[in-house]
Amino acid sequence: MEEYTALLRCPKIQVDKAYSRAANIPTFLKKLMNITGMSEQWVAARIKHKSDSKCIPWRNLRDLILAHPDVKKRVDVFALSIYELVIFPKVLGHIDEAVFDLFD
Repeated sequence: MEEYTALLRCPKIQVDKAYSRAANIPTFLKKLMNITGMSEQWVAARIKHKSDSKCIPWRNLRDLILAHPDVKKRVDVFALSIYELVIFPKVLGHIDEAVFDLFD
């Protein structure tokens, strides 16, 4: 966990409490808006339901990585994509809601 924290430069992660959750948890829509910097309409149009969880297709995030005007948000989306593909490859081609809980 320490290596990922250093690699992704995520100061909000508490190394001794890897799976702690905040008391006020924002919705999946709000988390996705915060990480990507996109509007609520853009995010809502791309959320899909797979099995019993929400997710966003990888291709939508790939397009953001290639074209987002804010470089910091571009790096955040790229880090999220790597995080999901390496640590939680649950649903191929989609990034699951659980990944956002840990990443955010």
